[in-house]
Amino acid sequence: MNSTQEYLRLEGVWKAYGCRQVLSGADLSVRAGTLVAVVGENGAGKSTLLRIAVGQVAADRGGVERVRSFGYCPQVAVLNDTLTVRQHVRLFQVAYGLRDAGRAHELMRFFGFEDHGEARVGSLSGGTRQKLNLTLALMHDPRLLVLDEPYQGFDWDTHRRFWELAAMLRASGRSVLVVTHLVHEREQFDAVRHLHQGRFLQEVGSA
Repeated sequence: MNSTQEYLRLEGVWKAYGCRQVLSGADLSVRAGTLVAVVGENGAGKSTLLRIAVGQVAADRGGVERVRSFGYCPQVAVLNDTLTVRQHVRLFQVAYGLRDAGRAHELMRFFGFEDHGEARVGSLSGGTRQKLNLTLALMHDPRLLVLDEPYQGFDWDTHRRFWELAAMLRASGRSVLVVTHLVHEREQFDAVRHLHQGRFLQEVGSA
């Protein structure tokens, strides 16, 4: 895969759980500097597709290629309620091998929760947890950001800032893949792919 052209490519991906066929030859390409949405009703295979895309689950058949530098923001934040926001940032700084956490602090200021550093995660609102979730996924400045239902818990200000950030990421050559059952602000995306019964039915736009 030429990382200057594509940051993620799935070709002919199949996946079944027992007798239940979840993906049936799905193809997906996310090019550099694009915003792509994958939409579909519950049971369409979106979650399985996402887990295969980030390497959590292996496909039964088909090819999967992705850049090494990617961030993953799951629908349910994997956070420890007993740790503070600052402790989470430090933990991920070590995990990513970063010299400092400057990018994380920039994102905390951008999302307006820089004063929550000493707060335990268990005391945070759902919206602030999601802000932290995004910060942890982005603090190593990945080329590709993969988001699962990112809008949950967003107030209007956070929603607006999310799209500001997405536009900045795209302008800098980064890519964002949003997996959701409902697309908000369709015009923001370069491509919208509709997953139905394990296959993509149509593409709106191009990426």
